[in-house]
Amino acid sequence: MTDFMESIFLPKRPLEVVSIPNTLSKSLQGKYFVGQTESLTFSNTTNAWGALVNPNNSGINLFANVYTISNFTDKPFLVQLWFNTDPPGIGAPSTKVSPANTALIPHPVPKVDVKFNQNVTGVPVGGINVFDRIVSPGATLVSEEDGKLIFPSGGNLVLFLTSPGSVPMTFSAIVAFGWWEEKVKHCK
Repeated sequence: MTDFMESIFLPKRPLEVVSIPNTLSKSLQGKYFVGQTESLTFSNTTNAWGALVNPNNSGINLFANVYTISNFTDKPFLVQLWFNTDPPGIGAPSTKVSPANTALIPHPVPKVDVKFNQNVTGVPVGGINVFDRIVSPGATLVSEEDGKLIFPSGGNLVLFLTSPGSVPMTFSAIVAFGWWEEKVKHCK
């Protein structure tokens, strides 16, 4: 009778399979970007916001992967997540934006803009407020969306920061994003 161990077929070398996370794949391709706003100030009578803005006629879809909101004060505040809205005031473009893969030469340049505004009155117009979150004092709220929030040319993701109460208070925060961009494929 043949020995049981001799009857088992084992390859001389096991087959290796490597799983690459989607975000790493996008970064290797030069399609993944990160950026943040300047420090944002607002109060119980004013608001602030940070946004990923996909310009009109960009030719790409924006895939929001992660966003963070850091609260540098000792009181909580409210952040509202808005899709495709018109936030109050004129957004300033952030200069704190980079491709995640800085080894590529030349560096990829994003088409999407990180924009922000602070100490504004008013609220977003149009679009939809999909959910609200409280940002704890001295903490950073992190939400990983894995690219499932997708915005076409002309769309945006706005994080709108507001005081939850009427007590006089000044807040300080920073909003940051990670995203990738894909060219729009036209179907015939």
